[in-house]
This record gives sequence, structure tokens and C-alpha cells, in this order.
Amino acid sequence: MKVDFGATVDDYAKHRPGFPSSLFDKLLEFGIGLPGQNLVDLGTGTGTLARNFAARGCNVIGIDPSAAMLKQAQQLDHSDQIDYRLGTAENTGLPDASADVVTAGQCWHWFDRPQTVQEVARILRSNGLIAIAHFDWIPLKGNVVEATEQLIEAHNPAWNLGGSYGLYPQWLKDIAEAGFCEIQTFSYDVFVPFTHEAWRGRIRASAGVKASLTLDKVAAFDQELAALLQAKYPTPVLEVHHRVFAAIAKLPHS
Repeated sequence: MKVDFGATVDDYAKHRPGFPSSLFDKLLEFGIGLPGQNLVDLGTGTGTLARNFAARGCNVIGIDPSAAMLKQAQQLDHSDQIDYRLGTAENTGLPDASADVVTAGQCWHWFDRPQTVQEVARILRSNGLIAIAHFDWIPLKGNVVEATEQLIEAHNPAWNLGGSYGLYPQWLKDIAEAGFCEIQTFSYDVFVPFTHEAWRGRIRASAGVKASLTLDKVAAFDQELAALLQAKYPTPVLEVHHRVFAAIAKLPHS
């Protein structure tokens, strides 16, 4: 399945809620997001992580391979404090040992992970930190997420990202094998309110819909999702189950 999040940029910016503020409060406990830190955000997309860290006083570079996403990020960044750069997680183009922290939010699975973790180790200073974070909807029997995922699968059989429980132990192997130490994780659940319109926009902005389907197929999917929500989940505001997960590790002193 070929995925282009640049095709979703409008819905992505408007309807993907980004990480809750509680994540940034929690990361502070691990020394991530301190004022003055040089922080590189990989796969920055529309800049949701980057903007939050910049607002907390970090010096942020946001890296993404999509010019359309970076343009949207710059439009959303009213502070003009973030250095957005076109590049990949595997080849950032940044100098050796130039970052205190590297973050990756909702994107580690899209990277060539062995190459990326080596690139992270290259650009981090000794005792620098990596934080890999996710904010996933959680499908449970009978809930709106399960029904929505079933509809995505019906319209896009190539989509195979459903059924997530929002925890990523495999990322711990990635960072451990690259020599990172003091690996720690945390997770917690939140319920995010969406109107029907907002939930449809959030789903259009996902990999299985607007990022990989033709526009006519997106329209057909969206129409069917609207009907499904009205029939099975008619309350005006949906409280959608999500899980926050983060893995944090330190690059040892060289």
C-alpha cells in the first residue's frame, strides 16, 4: 500500500488532534522538553510535537519528507520559532552530536528502523535522549473504532494497520540493539471527543483512506462512514478511546 500523507494535509491539520498536553508533562519527568534543549523531531508532519516543545522553550528542528506537510506546519506555527527542514529520518543531514533530544511521534513504523536508530545515535550528543511516542485509537468490541476499522478494511483491503492495542515493545529492541540504555516506557488511556464531522475528518486523514485511496473512493468511504455513525453512534459527540505510549532511552557516553 503506497501512502502519501501529503494528500491528506488539510484534513490532517484540521482533524488530527495531536498528542495531549499530559504527554509533554510526563516527558518532562524524564528530562525531555526542558528549556534550551536542542530537539530534533523526526517525521514532524504538521508539527504537533514540534510546536509543543518549542512552546516549552526548546530549540526545535522538524524533519519531514513531505513538502506539503512542512508547508502546513509552517502555517500553523505562528511563533516562527521552529526550523522546518525537508529530509528523512534515515538521513537528516544534521551534524554529528548536535541534538540533546530526538523525538518521533506516530511515525516510527514508517521508517527504515535500523537505519533511523543509527542516524539518531549519530546526531545525539553523549547522554542524549530518544523518545518514541504514539497516540492510537483503540478498537474494542462494539465501539466506534472497531466499526470504523472494519469499514476501512472493506474499502481498502491493503490497509493492515487495524487492531492495534497501542503498545510497541518491538521499538525497545530497535533502540537496545543500537546501544541505547536506561530504556523506560509508559502508557495511559484518554478519551478524545469528536463530533461526527471531526471523526470523519480524522479518518480521512489516516493512512488507509485519503493517504492511499483515490478521491472518488475517499468520497464513497466518507459517505458510508457518515451513514454508519448516524445509524449506530448517533450521539452528537463521540468519546473515542485512545492510548498514549512512549519509549524513552539514553545514548551512553561515548
